[in-house]
Amino acid sequence: MQFLGLTGGFASGKSTVREMLRLLGTDVLDADGIYHELLLPKDGKPSTLTREIGARFPGVIRGDQTLDRQALGARIFDDPEERRALETLTHPRVAQVVALEVERLKAQGSLLVVYDVPLLFERRLELAMDGTLVVWVPRTTQLQRMMARDHISREQAELRLKSQLPLDDKRKRATWVIDNSGPLSETRRQVERLWKQLLRR
Repeated sequence: MQFLGLTGGFASGKSTVREMLRLLGTDVLDADGIYHELLLPKDGKPSTLTREIGARFPGVIRGDQTLDRQALGARIFDDPEERRALETLTHPRVAQVVALEVERLKAQGSLLVVYDVPLLFERRLELAMDGTLVVWVPRTTQLQRMMARDHISREQAELRLKSQLPLDDKRKRATWVIDNSGPLSETRRQVERLWKQLLRR
């Protein structure tokens, strides 16, 4: 089984490429999706992970026992120490679920599993993978898309970009690169070509 990492950056189009791969028949694991599932309330009570985050960051649990991600985000985006504190809580939980899913897919005979994870290189996860795929766009395009999508200022967009390794650096370390700066049809063409290459490996 090939275990590949998929990453990109804010507004690079990583989710779009992930869904293209899924539609082609690839087994895909989504770190953000798993994280969100781990935050869902259980029997009207906050999940274990939500409680842990709430203990470290008081005031971020809403009355309905869900995590106020916007309030949490405001506290960590411009504070590297606070961001690391959150990652210390969340990353091991997500990694545990991913490990179980990988074993399940391997037992089912899956030949190709793609793990979509934003901080792939930042956490050095590529060391445990058979290859990495980066969805890339120029930094100016990334900023413009972030501002339009999230309705934020350029200053806020710049601040968010500082929390991740620059896309140009990720591109240099990737096994494969998908250039998502052009039309969607061109991105799809690149994804389909790569998918065929992976099946032949």
